[in-house]
Amino acid sequence: MSPLSPRRMTVTEVGEFLRGPPAGFSVETIGSDHRVHSDDDTNLVLIDDFQSCSGKITFQNSLGRKVKMRNLWEYSRVRQSLLTKRIYLLVTACDQTPSVTKKKPRDLRAGMQYVVSIDSSDPFLKWQMERGLDRTISSVAGESYWVDIDIVEALETWTAEHPMRTEPVWRDASFTLRYESDALFDFPHWFGFSKRTFMLRVT
Repeated sequence: MSPLSPRRMTVTEVGEFLRGPPAGFSVETIGSDHRVHSDDDTNLVLIDDFQSCSGKITFQNSLGRKVKMRNLWEYSRVRQSLLTKRIYLLVTACDQTPSVTKKKPRDLRAGMQYVVSIDSSDPFLKWQMERGLDRTISSVAGESYWVDIDIVEALETWTAEHPMRTEPVWRDASFTLRYESDALFDFPHWFGFSKRTFMLRVT
């Protein structure tokens, strides 16, 4: 298996990201808070405002982790971005504390926060994204959808090639697309059948 290309996926600790933002980003510091500006033409930011040890961090042009769409035009615009731009997401690497007994599950301690970027224009990732969207959102006419796109497996692949001091458990490693139809009788949505999930791999 070939090494994971930085072009395909990067994982950057939040503090490092703020100190040296990648191309297309700039950071404005106001007191102890940070405002992160990004180029919407090349980047799709899906990060909610959050509090870090250095203050509040706001990504000005972010759509948030849960992307809401109300009509076909909005869905088409988001879909196009998911297939052509670099996606940015905030994840947390949790540490596992040793279990006293084998039967008792290990506790998770909140660890470092990282900004993950994935190049969705990469042919392999674009193919997965297209296939996942087509399979989970078959139609946007008269039906609502709630689709989780999971990158845990991608992060585990990255960890295997970039060993950390302890093996982390990745949390918040997904984002959600919510298409809300205005149909009066959206029975699949009412009964919870409209929730779907697919995973992205990087190798």
